[in-house]
Amino acid sequence: MAQALYRKWRSQTFEEVVGQEHVTTTLLNALREGRVAHAYLFAGPRGTGKTSTARILAKALNCTDKERQPCNRCSHCVAINEGRMLDLIEIDAASNNSVDDVRELRDKVGFQPSESRYKVYIIDEVHMLSASAFNALLKTLEEPPPYARFVLATTEPHRIPATVLSRCQRFDFRRIPISEIAAHLTKIAAEEGFAVQEAAVFAIARSAQGCMRDAVSLLDQMTSYGASATNGDSPAISLEQVQQVLGSVASATVADFVNAIADKDVSAGLQLIHDLLLLGANLNEFLAQVVEHLRGVMLVQMVGSGELLEDRDPDTIQTMKVQAKKIANPDTLRAIKRLSAAAADLKGGFQPQLPVELALVELIQGVPQPAPATSQAQLPQQPETSSPAAPAKGAPTPVSKVIKDHGVEQSPEAPLDAEAMEELRGRWAEFLGTVRERCGMKEQASLRSIRDLAIGTDSVAIAFGKNQFAQNVISEARTKDAITGILAEFLGRQITLICQSGEKASIPLTRGQAVEESHANGPDPLVEYAVSELGAKVTDGQP
Repeated sequence: MAQALYRKWRSQTFEEVVGQEHVTTTLLNALREGRVAHAYLFAGPRGTGKTSTARILAKALNCTDKERQPCNRCSHCVAINEGRMLDLIEIDAASNNSVDDVRELRDKVGFQPSESRYKVYIIDEVHMLSASAFNALLKTLEEPPPYARFVLATTEPHRIPATVLSRCQRFDFRRIPISEIAAHLTKIAAEEGFAVQEAAVFAIARSAQGCMRDAVSLLDQMTSYGASATNGDSPAISLEQVQQVLGSVASATVADFVNAIADKDVSAGLQLIHDLLLLGANLNEFLAQVVEHLRGVMLVQMVGSGELLEDRDPDTIQTMKVQAKKIANPDTLRAIKRLSAAAADLKGGFQPQLPVELALVELIQGVPQPAPATSQAQLPQQPETSSPAAPAKGAPTPVSKVIKDHGVEQSPEAPLDAEAMEELRGRWAEFLGTVRERCGMKEQASLRSIRDLAIGTDSVAIAFGKNQFAQNVISEARTKDAITGILAEFLGRQITLICQSGEKASIPLTRGQAVEESHANGPDPLVEYAVSELGAKVTDGQP
């Protein structure tokens, strides 16, 4: 049975590890100087060589060849390569994450190695361990037996307790550059004896997004596809075949879509989306290609040349340079953000292309302004009566509203920031996308249901109508803090978020503002009457 390419071409020495020289060089120096730590943490994206490097380190620690470690020839190296070394213990923390599993490990650490110098424990996906399991592991990590070494591997280092991190030497594995992935794939293709176009290699490398394992797996898949496409003759992998497997489209089609945005040609853009859907193209992959292309346009705009696009062919770079002159830089940034948000909204269903079409129309024609009677999916339009009119010179400005019933007082309203309202209204879709990214879909949906919104000098008030559930979701302390931070970023100043019931949002005056206005405009006869005759009090809107 044929072996998968990613297993066959798994790195066996430090020199074969691609794109992680900062890690392998340090480990080699530590081995030569006899300064290997008792515990390491390998952190980084999947498929970048964490577990392979841990196995190589285990071989090097037990290798009998003093000149070359590991040699891959001695009995210890061969045993590890064949997966039969008893002193190399690999644990999948995703399925063995209980405190009992760690206690069993801790009990067995005390036994001497059975056939080698060191017992090496590799704990993969270590962030999946429970809190009690981490606590059970602490003492063993801090003071292991002299013959034990630990390598912890994780894709989410932020979930590792600080007490564990402080007991390990940490190495961060980076995403592998496209050029290095492409070079490694070309080497594998040459060794395996099949032809592959250079453009196809770079297409595979780009789709892997820095993950070598994904790239090699896709190359393996393409060898079978190429062989069937050539009736079993010598496999030949072309760019068109890679695009068919990935569901991607030709770079010329991507450039045409960006041209439609640059030329503000809605008809051409919609027709292109329609044609792609008929051809069965993967819209997620298409949007990823468009965003990557626009990123290239942005880099050309910012740098002034294509020197940061060494993985692109000269024709594509030239196209990006032409488009960089047609599209304003702010429009490029807006297109990247809007199309990225559209990718998150892509789903199946009756009209799967609708998010892409809406994004195209909004980029070219702008976001439609909501009508006064707003829908729940848009930012509510501020009623005209809520915008304070400038009082006539010398006319008194009421500090409180009319007191309708004896003994009932209402909160006075502060002036609104109409300019900030207009700015946030224009970026409302972007704001909701940011909330979804940082908080979640429930929080985004709750904000879609608001009835009104008001912005003051240092406050933002949101009215939820009668939707108490949505108000409770946003009022939860952690969510409220997160959304307050997002609003502060969009408005460029620190604000306080106020959640209100009812159809109209209002910014209450602070006590200081009320006193200041009262002094500036003189006493309000209505207020004087309410205070003296009805026993009312002027408040700052606080209970």
